[in-house]
Amino acid sequence: MKSCACVVAILACTALHAAERPSSFVDVATIVPGLVVDMRYAGAHNFVGAPVDGYVRPVCLLTRSAAEALALVQRDLAAQGFGLEIYDCYRPVRAVRDFMRWARDVRDTRTRAEFYPDIDKRNLFALGYIATRSGHSRGSTVDLGLVRLADKSEPDMGTPFDTFSPRSWPGNTQVSDAARRNRALLAAAMRRHGFRSYDREWWHFTLRGEPFPTTYFDFPVQ
Repeated sequence: MKSCACVVAILACTALHAAERPSSFVDVATIVPGLVVDMRYAGAHNFVGAPVDGYVRPVCLLTRSAAEALALVQRDLAAQGFGLEIYDCYRPVRAVRDFMRWARDVRDTRTRAEFYPDIDKRNLFALGYIATRSGHSRGSTVDLGLVRLADKSEPDMGTPFDTFSPRSWPGNTQVSDAARRNRALLAAAMRRHGFRSYDREWWHFTLRGEPFPTTYFDFPVQ
């Protein structure tokens, strides 16, 4: 049996790792050539309608293993005239708490028309669109879409990023044929390089065998 001193030391070490940026986290734009970065939670164009707590700068941070896998995805897509556009990467725990505060304020519906037109915001957690503990905080989950290399325009993906609706589900059949093809193209490229998808969001992927499967970090994005 571990002594009380050992248990305290282990807990302190866990807290340290949860609060400080490990050296294994990198700025993904330095690893993935030509990456388009549009970090939505660092600005006001998101479902909260304001910059989210913890996003100091619009930088995509991920574990090095996730970033290197994305570089391979970018290479594959380039052969078909596409590249990656990033919406969110590592997400601090404090940002998730900010989402929860926003969800409890039922009077704040400023962004409903764009992001959740058919859903009561009180149900966003129960329906799986927002998590009380996010895999993004482990550093190997990413939200992304496609851009055309020729002009950096966005192809039809069926819905914009963070549209909380069944139309955003990867397998939804109500979106256009073009959107279904583009979703399939993105998902196939991500799967080939070790990412798994999420059945509620066409843009959401997590690296299989992620290096920090049980650690939720809270250092700021900067």
